[in-house]
Amino acid sequence: MTDYEPVLSTVEQLSMLDDKELRQHVRFLGHILGEVIDERAGREVYETVERLRKGFINLRKDDNALLRTELLSFLNTLDATTLREVIRAFNLYFSLLNTAEEAFNYHNRLIQLRNGRDLWHGSYLDTLTQFKQEGVTLEQLQHMMDTMVYMPVFTAHPTESKRRTLMEILRRIFLLDEKLTNDPLTAFEEERTRAEIKKQVQLLWSTDEVRAVKPTVRDEIKNGLYYFNVSLFDAVPRSYRNMENAIRRVYKEEIAAGATFKVPGYIQFGSWIGGDRDGNPFVTAETTDMAIQLQKRTVIRRYLEDVTKLSYQLTHSQPLCQISDELAANIDESEQRYAGAFRAKPDRFLNEPYRRKLYMMRHRLEDNLRLLQQYFRPDLEPTSLGLAYQNEEELLQDLRIIHHSLVSHGDADLAGSELTDLIRLVETFGFYLYHLDVRQESTLHTEAVAQVLRQTGLCEDYQQLDETQRQSLLTDLLARHELPPLPELEGQNKEILSVFQLMNRLQKEVSANAFGSYVISMTHQASHILEVLTLGRFAGLCGYQENGETFCLLRVSPLFETIEDLSHIEPVMSALLENEHYRRLLTASGNLQEVMLGYSDSCKDGGILASVWNLYQAQQRISHLAEQHGVKCRMFHGRGGTIGRGGGPTHDAILSQPVDTVQGQIKFTEQGEVLSFKYGNIETAAYELGMGVSGLMKASRSLVAETGHDEPAFMDVMHQLTTVGEQSYRKLTENTAGFLDYFYEVCPVTEIGMMNIGSRPSHRKQGDRSKASVRAIGWVFSWAQSRHTLPAWYGIGTALEQWHQNDPEKIETLRRMVKEWRFFSALLSNTQMSLSKADMNIARRYAALCEDAFQGQQVFEVISAEYHRTVKQVLLVVNEDKLMSETPALRSSLRRREPYLDPINYIQILLLQRYRENALSEEERDKWLDPLLRTISAISAGMRNTG
Repeated sequence: MTDYEPVLSTVEQLSMLDDKELRQHVRFLGHILGEVIDERAGREVYETVERLRKGFINLRKDDNALLRTELLSFLNTLDATTLREVIRAFNLYFSLLNTAEEAFNYHNRLIQLRNGRDLWHGSYLDTLTQFKQEGVTLEQLQHMMDTMVYMPVFTAHPTESKRRTLMEILRRIFLLDEKLTNDPLTAFEEERTRAEIKKQVQLLWSTDEVRAVKPTVRDEIKNGLYYFNVSLFDAVPRSYRNMENAIRRVYKEEIAAGATFKVPGYIQFGSWIGGDRDGNPFVTAETTDMAIQLQKRTVIRRYLEDVTKLSYQLTHSQPLCQISDELAANIDESEQRYAGAFRAKPDRFLNEPYRRKLYMMRHRLEDNLRLLQQYFRPDLEPTSLGLAYQNEEELLQDLRIIHHSLVSHGDADLAGSELTDLIRLVETFGFYLYHLDVRQESTLHTEAVAQVLRQTGLCEDYQQLDETQRQSLLTDLLARHELPPLPELEGQNKEILSVFQLMNRLQKEVSANAFGSYVISMTHQASHILEVLTLGRFAGLCGYQENGETFCLLRVSPLFETIEDLSHIEPVMSALLENEHYRRLLTASGNLQEVMLGYSDSCKDGGILASVWNLYQAQQRISHLAEQHGVKCRMFHGRGGTIGRGGGPTHDAILSQPVDTVQGQIKFTEQGEVLSFKYGNIETAAYELGMGVSGLMKASRSLVAETGHDEPAFMDVMHQLTTVGEQSYRKLTENTAGFLDYFYEVCPVTEIGMMNIGSRPSHRKQGDRSKASVRAIGWVFSWAQSRHTLPAWYGIGTALEQWHQNDPEKIETLRRMVKEWRFFSALLSNTQMSLSKADMNIARRYAALCEDAFQGQQVFEVISAEYHRTVKQVLLVVNEDKLMSETPALRSSLRRREPYLDPINYIQILLLQRYRENALSEEERDKWLDPLLRTISAISAGMRNTG
């Protein structure tokens, strides 16, 4: 053998793509789309699209009144069929633009990785390097990771108008685009790849982007499961590997000196899809059962696939390798129990021990699927062989035995690749995939408890009791070791109890981790939490074991939604944590108190300033209470996609939480278009998980080191700003004549309710036009469609202006708050994004839809004045001359979309006028409905985060 000197590449550093190259790529995809439109829809549609596209681009450059009139007159001449095709063209352009931007960002991150130097802000490497510089040791880092829980919770809230079929096509375009950009291709290969992209765009054009029928809850569950199959099953282990590599790189001296580390399983997932019954009559106990079974089937199928792949990789033969005694004994035992796996060929893999073991594991997993078939297809009468894994721990034990054996004979590198990835998957997803939360509204529990207590003779008229009496009675019942048998209930109350009984059964049959929290929406009193525990007690989810020890399999999470609820959070939680019997149950369930905070309803209720500040203070109060009582605390953030619903970049959002309140754990909802944006591709999903976890780590620094405190002067300023901002918002939404008529007539809120994008009704009470009735999602979604984006910024301008009153010292104080307080900085950064997405010139056109033109104009002028005031004041405070100057890439992305959004907004206004014209026949009106609903989908794609 001769010594070999590897020849290393002489390339010092690869170059990043810039915005110019992104624009070129967008033009390339736009050109392909144009070709497809010309070929498939005809020259007339193509020329119409081009006339509108070029005309509105010119209007953005020069606001020419004559050109605007000409374009609007031209729009009026188009028939329903042509309008539909035009809308589809712009909608697909936005989808391709979004894909191009995602591919561009991924490519640049890949370049940074390949260069092997500093990575992007928020990467694991960047975060750990910062920690190391601040003196965080590997031992302290291990302590932090051991406490961490990062839990995105998927919901089915109806703001994602993109069909799963389209997402799959766009995924293929993303991969082809990645190949075109990243791989060295010959001229022939490049031409073939471009032709394949065009083929996929042709398929996009031939696939209807609007659902033909309203999705069922089963459809919504499958939509949520899609992201696990397409990205998360691969992104999760990749994220863990990225963390391990970053630790080895940053802490290499400590590791070389003998220090060890283990990255624990801190990534978990939750879901509301199939468990959230608040306001959705289609979610029943039967639906929840189906959700859990679908989850289990999805994850078992993936394990079966991965175990099969491992059997083609771990091809070690004896006597060329010496497996561990533990594995040898395990194989002997398994052959006694699972010999049926080799019925056709008993000596199969006889000299390949790993393959023989994996084949028996595969045989058992197939039996797990047969058991599931008994649920999904009882008509086929599938029969289990009795070999199925009982739980995830049994499967993990088999995988770990294989892992230990590989390491024992020098194959640690092989053990650390695909096998470790599968172990990570099973540790993360178990046999349940994600923790399914159950949510129900508080008054329904009160009614169910009242009937149960009346029929058992425990209390004749529970609803007549005051709060103190209710707490006393429920506490007494929870303390009792024996309760009467559960009576037979009827109607809604029977359904409520059946959910608790189902939870008890499935925790035994599927996994103790199958369910997450029981979320109580509209929590106003401590009794609301005690009622849920009492119902759980009757269903066997909590109580006393035979030895007298307390058990509790029910984790209750009160949801505080309105401004008033947030102000009551301290007395409600104090009453619970001071209740001896509640504390006993809490301890039995893990001594972790989860509290959910509602961003959407609090913003709709009191405006953005009142919402964010009351939420901030609520977290401080909850954390302080938990610390006082020796209880671990986790905040559950009910965030949406838009700023008005708590949205914004996850990394920055976590860092803007109050000091010392995160404590290693965070849980938050992910919904609508945010899911497809963050988890539609493996590469982006791994990045988003990394950014979120690194944000969690930075926000949890108090676990390993002293952290600062919020400056009292800043807190006082924020309190004053909030008071003025809330007054301004309530004056508009509650005390301005005609405001609600303006909302319903100017925004397409009624039409959004007609879209087939969700199983949940858009209003709590159909036909009720009050602010309280419209759901917060519809509220935000509708204002975004009409380019007001009002919930995310209204009141901020007035608050800032009235507070500083042009006093240079006060302006300087506000600027210090931006520089020194992440909360305030994030607030104004998000405000700038929302202001940039609004357009008062277009909003003015929507205002003309008001039946009372004079009143509509008055409301619009109030909104427009506050918009311009807010722009002026925010720019003054951040000391910039343009919105979003600190995020130029995002600013460019929004600017790139404007001339393409404009025609869709004008078309939507035109179609709203026609569809709402009562003088037209029903048939005439209906012909405008299809293109109208398509404009909602197109604007949603163009604005990216709408609901």
